[in-house]
Amino acid sequence: MAVSESFKARRASLWADVAVLGVALVWGASYPVAKGALAHMPVLLLIFYRFALTALVMTSVAYRDLRRAPRRELSAGALLGAILCAIFIAETRGVAMTTATNTALIISLCTIFTPFLEFGLQRKLPPVGVMAGAVVAVIGVMVLSGGMGALGAGDMLVLCAAGLRAVMVVSTKRLMEGSRLSSAALTAVQAAMVAGLTGALLLGQSGFAGLLVRADVAAWGAVAFLSLFCTVGAFYVQNAAVRRTSPTRVSFLMGTEPLFGFALAWALLSEPVTPTALLGATLIVSGTFVGLWVEREH
Repeated sequence: MAVSESFKARRASLWADVAVLGVALVWGASYPVAKGALAHMPVLLLIFYRFALTALVMTSVAYRDLRRAPRRELSAGALLGAILCAIFIAETRGVAMTTATNTALIISLCTIFTPFLEFGLQRKLPPVGVMAGAVVAVIGVMVLSGGMGALGAGDMLVLCAAGLRAVMVVSTKRLMEGSRLSSAALTAVQAAMVAGLTGALLLGQSGFAGLLVRADVAAWGAVAFLSLFCTVGAFYVQNAAVRRTSPTRVSFLMGTEPLFGFALAWALLSEPVTPTALLGATLIVSGTFVGLWVEREH
């Protein structure tokens, strides 16, 4: 019986890993897609429509769960939504000011922040191998960017978003531990919070005229992709996976995102692939997998 339960737990963990890798692939694609959409609409408007559509879809899916959910759990989901809003404002403004390649690679530093935050809250250091992987990944980002002094304003915003992502992963684990709120319902609450906050900012800045946008079919297609694949699907999977494994493990798996983002930025936007960029990308991904392997053994 114990063997059977252990096998089921390992299988569930494996499927969670595969699902998170799928999220990393989709999010890697989100940077060049968002870069293209930002040519047609400003940052806040893109975030608003992306999450308004997400909220509509997920609320229709999780309507019954939301009606039965305790107020305390809905409040926890709203708090996570506020963190998510801060992440996307920093990240989307960042990608508007820097390259999609730099965004995809720098955002992966959340894999470094997460274990230090998770273990720090337990008042102990992460395993030595995890710290070694983090150092390798940091060196990779420095190689990519040309050193800390070469990081521009957009790069610094993406770095801030990476730190907030780590806060998000750890907070989700802690706030939703033992929660009966389904992953679909949690995603709906988070998306509604992001749409509400960005909508309020737009109305405060420009009134209802701030919600109007003139964009072609390709731009709205980008919004649909970002909403349905990069948000609805991705956040549902991440919310489900973080309940089945550790925040550090989810974060390291998400660290494969820059590899996908790097490749897709080259394929879709023709951003240059230099030997330095390749070296930086290799170091970041290598550090990620070293940390992932050590975390698994730990």
